[in-house]
Amino acid sequence: MSVLYIVGTPIGNLGDMSPRGLEVLESVDFIAAEDTRVTLKLLNHFGIKKPMVSYYQHNLRERGEEILRRIQAGESCAVVTDAGMPCISDPGEDLAALCHGAGIPVRVVPGPTAALSALAASGLPTGRFAFEGFLSVKAGSRRERLLEVKDDPRTLIFYEAPHKLRDTLRDMAEVFGGERRLALCRELTKLHEEITRTTLCEAMELYRDKEPKGEFVLVIEGAPPKKEPGLTFPEAVELVVQMSACGVSLSEAAKSVAADSGYKKGELYRAALEKR
Repeated sequence: MSVLYIVGTPIGNLGDMSPRGLEVLESVDFIAAEDTRVTLKLLNHFGIKKPMVSYYQHNLRERGEEILRRIQAGESCAVVTDAGMPCISDPGEDLAALCHGAGIPVRVVPGPTAALSALAASGLPTGRFAFEGFLSVKAGSRRERLLEVKDDPRTLIFYEAPHKLRDTLRDMAEVFGGERRLALCRELTKLHEEITRTTLCEAMELYRDKEPKGEFVLVIEGAPPKKEPGLTFPEAVELVVQMSACGVSLSEAAKSVAADSGYKKGELYRAALEKR
């Protein structure tokens, strides 16, 4: 049965292309590429000759149906993006969903991903993270999205283009706070790869006069955990009364609650005694 293969391609260094990825590109009937000119360079480098069709954001509805019909007719297709994993902030996700809906097998050939590569190199917590992709070019929509994730405790990953970097850093500093740590990852795996550990405020200063160049991945530490609100004094007194009703001496109950709440044992004891 024909298959849609999702094939990861290098994000800069062609040496990262996997042997299995090359095997699949050589074996399929055709390749759906975000930009056929970019993919042609990749194919030429490895000596692969294969028919291609363009499949990108502005033709994905019409072209997706054409690709689906070809696969249903018996052809196998590999979908690739210009760099990295298709379907991640990429129109390939629509093609994968289309094939799943039609009962066509979808297979993945893993490859480099800028988001996870940046996360791994960031030095920030990696146990829980959220990938946010590209923010809107519209200032209002961009800030609205940042406000939505402001209190997210997970490490946040964003993609950003050089011409938008300054505005994005400014909005992030205003919404998240200038001391929030981040790793600015630029041109990953390429000749001028650069990973800078800094804060949002310092990053703004860094690019105030320096012109941003290359593609960026911004890895930002999550929001600090919120402190649980402490007990009010009446609540602390009530807790002392409840503990004493369960058999704990009033003195021991006041001592225990004082240690947890910060209120003075004597004040808690006297208030609880009066209440009881």
